[in-house]
Amino acid sequence: MLWGMETAVRPEPALHPLREHLAAGLKGLHPAYFALVMATGIVSIVSDLLGLREAATFLFWLNVPAYGVLWALFAARALVFPRALAADLASHQRGPGFFTAVAATCVLGLQLLLLRGDAAAALALWWVGMLLWCACTYAVFVVLAVRDPKPTLGEGINGGWLVAVVATQSVVVLGTRTLVPRFPGSEAVLFFLASLWLCGGMLYVWMISLIFYRYMFFRFSPSDLMPPYWINMGAVAISVVAGTSLAAAAPGSAFLGALLPFVKGLTLMFWATATWWIPMLVLLGIWRHGGPSRIRIAYDPLYWGLVFPLGMYALCTYRLGELFAMPVLPWVARAFATVALAAWLLTALGLTGRILQLVVLAVRSLHAERGAAGPQPGSLERMARRS
Repeated sequence: MLWGMETAVRPEPALHPLREHLAAGLKGLHPAYFALVMATGIVSIVSDLLGLREAATFLFWLNVPAYGVLWALFAARALVFPRALAADLASHQRGPGFFTAVAATCVLGLQLLLLRGDAAAALALWWVGMLLWCACTYAVFVVLAVRDPKPTLGEGINGGWLVAVVATQSVVVLGTRTLVPRFPGSEAVLFFLASLWLCGGMLYVWMISLIFYRYMFFRFSPSDLMPPYWINMGAVAISVVAGTSLAAAAPGSAFLGALLPFVKGLTLMFWATATWWIPMLVLLGIWRHGGPSRIRIAYDPLYWGLVFPLGMYALCTYRLGELFAMPVLPWVARAFATVALAAWLLTALGLTGRILQLVVLAVRSLHAERGAAGPQPGSLERMARRS
């Protein structure tokens, strides 16, 4: 009777700490985590341009499984935590992060083309990126438009919104590399890509106006200045790369040939805008981490959104130097490529530390399970026989 009472009041076993930690991580997986693939891909491409072939190849082979793992994690999240995924889609803070999947797909396609020469795989990824762009554009923006209630502008807008611009221009960049050779002389293809490029430019104008307004006329604390604000610069940097790619296709096209002065001028304006942002963002970063209310630097997946713009600025400066035959610009590109590579290494070190924490937690959980298990079934009988 006493034994029955003891078993009746025995508490429920605690949840496995590692499983609990992993479940919480999967549930809270940020939609913008594909920025890891974006950052790794662009640093790989820039490394190849600068002659660091081994580093470029290493980062490529690192990026391919990372892309697959992220899709597996997002698929698992959609199956296990569909409500959390739906909540992100309707979130002004996290919803635009879904556009990183578009940009990551196109950046990986560009890697496949430039580093491996695999035009077929790159074209396939362009189609995937194009479909994802359509899905994200008309899912995220429509859901946010009809959401009720909505946050205030100060609470809802951030630099992460500009990933929509990055996604749009990444489709243009990969399209000029895959569709134009596939359909030589097709004015329809060039018309479509040029229109998409201009669409991305208008998206930037709309969004950066709201972001700058938020900077100047709303209370701004260090915690508000998240790493994705570097996309302020990265979005126009990739617009430069898209513009130079279109300009390179102009000699064989009557349509683009007529627009070439306009394309070159707008591309230069994008580069000048990206360059203007850099000192501003550096000073704001110093204020965020070195001011009276400073925030300690710690690993955050959003820091991949800082690495990508640095690498993209290096690439766009290099391409602009080729377009205008200015030998000084490739030197600037090399300097920023070094900074981008250093930023990637630091962020990767933070991610490695996070993974090591999970490994330590797994080992501790395993030891705790073995200690709590006690003698195995049948061990008491064997001990009694020996005695």
